[in-house]
Amino acid sequence: MTDCIFCKIISKDIPSYPVYEDDKVYAFLDITQTTKGHTLVIPKKHVKDLFELDEETAQDVFARIPKIARAMEKAFPNMEGLNMLNNNRELAYQSVFHSHIHLIPRYSKDDDFKIMFGDNSTKYSSEQMTAIAESIRKNV
Repeated sequence: MTDCIFCKIISKDIPSYPVYEDDKVYAFLDITQTTKGHTLVIPKKHVKDLFELDEETAQDVFARIPKIARAMEKAFPNMEGLNMLNNNRELAYQSVFHSHIHLIPRYSKDDDFKIMFGDNSTKYSSEQMTAIAESIRKNV
């Protein structure tokens, strides 16, 4: 795709800071560096988001993530944890429409990254939870 910034990074038309590369996957430092070492893992094949990701490309990407995460852990001995994040579509904060996984090293509770999950457990009855699960299950 000619107007995709990540495709341009893969083709070396735009410079990046590579971390890992093979024939299917490219990983490079996120320019924002939310925390030191913040890395993006992307398929070389242009796929817009998780909803367009085929099984083979998903296997290619997700099979490399543990290797890259372990390399990050070795590179940053003071890393206390790691968030793996994937945003899909604009409402979910996807800003580059080429599927990508963020690997965000965590060094302390005070680093510049927060995730907040609301607790809506009291809003749904057991029957509603069963109906929600069934609605998803019948579409798998």
